[in-house]
Parts: sequence; structure tokens; C-alpha cells
Amino acid sequence: MQYTKIDFYIMNTIQLNIDLNFQQLVDIVKKLSPSEKLKLNESLWAENMEIPIEQQELVLARIKKSKENPERLLDWDFAVKTIKH
Repeated sequence: MQYTKIDFYIMNTIQLNIDLNFQQLVDIVKKLSPSEKLKLNESLWAENMEIPIEQQELVLARIKKSKENPERLLDWDFAVKTIKH
């Protein structure tokens, strides 16, 4: 089992070094309040993430296809039901 070492700094006064596996980390995050989860999300995604040109081109091509042939698009609820069965 792979563990992740996490350093927690609580209110800038206590330092905790805890070895956690991924599921343990998820369980801890689930216990956070909604506002704490938002802060965590903002911290994680604050980095400037570059989307590769190839992926940008793929998305633009799919958007173009959907605009040219909107009848090929499926209703989300219908698609989910179709996939599940």
C-alpha cells in the first residue's frame, strides 16, 4: 500500500507529520466543513495549469462537430441510462 507523507500546519502553531494512504486522506477531507473544502480546492487548483495544444484542438474540434450536427448529441439523462443498462 502506498502512503503519502503530509505535513499539517495548524493555525501556524502545531506541526504534524502524518503518513496516510490515499483513502485515509480522502476520509479526512470528507470531514472538512464546506468552507474548508472550498479553501482546499482553491489551494490545489491555484497553480497555473497549462492545457496541451493537442487537447485544446481536440475539444475545439468536438465543439465544432456538435455545432455542425446538433442532432448527434444525446440528452445527458438518456445517455446515463443507456450506459448503465
